[in-house]
Amino acid sequence: METTKCLIIGSGPAGYTAAIYASRANLSPILYEGIQPGGQLTTTTEIENFPGYPEGITGTEMMADLRRQAERFGAMIRFGVITKADFSARPFVITVDDEHQIAAETVIISTGATAKYLGLESEEKFRGSGVSACATCDGFFYRKKVVAVVGGGDTACEEATYLAGLCKKVYMIVRKNHLRASKAMQERVFKAENIEVLFEHNTVEVLGDESGVTGVMLKRGDGHIHTINIDGFFLAIGHHPNTELFNGQIELDGQGYIKTQPGTPRTNIPGVFAAGDVQDPYYRQAITAAGSGCMAALEAERFLSH
Repeated sequence: METTKCLIIGSGPAGYTAAIYASRANLSPILYEGIQPGGQLTTTTEIENFPGYPEGITGTEMMADLRRQAERFGAMIRFGVITKADFSARPFVITVDDEHQIAAETVIISTGATAKYLGLESEEKFRGSGVSACATCDGFFYRKKVVAVVGGGDTACEEATYLAGLCKKVYMIVRKNHLRASKAMQERVFKAENIEVLFEHNTVEVLGDESGVTGVMLKRGDGHIHTINIDGFFLAIGHHPNTELFNGQIELDGQGYIKTQPGTPRTNIPGVFAAGDVQDPYYRQAITAAGSGCMAALEAERFLSH
């Protein structure tokens, strides 16, 4: 069986940053990229808020840069999917693609989270060119434009109020006849003059052309179908952490995110660390994910030296 001091599960800013730090600490990490090498950021066209890229950069390019940097210091980066993890004893036994097993002294989990989508073909078609699941990432591109936010919870209200500060008009498309968000968040929405809440509305289709999204077709509770003109369509119906593999192995919260000790990447299992969106339902930014990847690698190094 192959052995390693440090196995990193998942790529993206958290995984690749962990690989950079672990490599520089002579841990010779092995990183498995998973089904989406580079993570969620590879579906983002332009990143303008990551320090050090004054002109902006595409998500794919930035992840390629991080990957190269990790490899430069000796990280072994492989394409493959972890299909089983046994954290019952150290070294931890990790199975890749149902066949190859690795015994790891420490494990860093950075499998990320996946934005929930409505499941429309048109939504998939315009993903990255008008359809987004992150207002703080992409809102800047819609300054003085008209956008719609789908959802009625805290996240949707937060995204809508954030976008209201940038955009000419924000529609909130809400399935029910009320907002699920906290009273404070609801007040912020209703106070904003340029937010219009469309209660009892469902999205039928996202409309657009080669330039991107141009509108959205909506169905009211009474069955009436109508269209509104928009430039951007934001989903805020939640994220799903990619933790199915670790269910029953490690402590998760009610939403399925890995629980870490406050202010650290430590999980309830000594030697297993979590970084990035898989343990962060709040910030979900490339920069915070990268920071937690650094913390996880430093913790792994300390753990191994004791």
